[in-house]
Amino acid sequence: MRDRASTGPRHGAPEAPRPGERLVRAGALVFGVGVLGIVAVLVPFLLGRQDAPLWTTLVASLMPIGLALSLLGLLRGARSRRQRPDPRSASFIEPERNTRAET
Repeated sequence: MRDRASTGPRHGAPEAPRPGERLVRAGALVFGVGVLGIVAVLVPFLLGRQDAPLWTTLVASLMPIGLALSLLGLLRGARSRRQRPDPRSASFIEPERNTRAET
C-alpha cells in the first residue's frame, strides 16, 4: 500500500484565472438569469393571462446581455493566447539589416 504522505497533495494550487475567464463566467450567470426571466414571461401566458409584468420582461432582456459578455470574454481570451514569434524558434526569421553605409 502506498504512503499518502510521500505522494504529496492530489491537486496543486489553483491557477490564476486566464484573461477573459471571469467575463465568460459572469456572462453565463447573467445568461442563466435571463433564461429564468424568459420562463417567468411565458408562465403567465400559459396560465391564461394576457400581459406579463414589466419586471419579467426586464429580467428576460438579460439573456442577450449575458451572451454578449460571454462572447467578449471568449474573444479576450483568444486574443491573449495568440502567440508572438519566438526569436529562439527555427521558424523565426530575423529581418535583414542594411549594414552598408550609403554614400
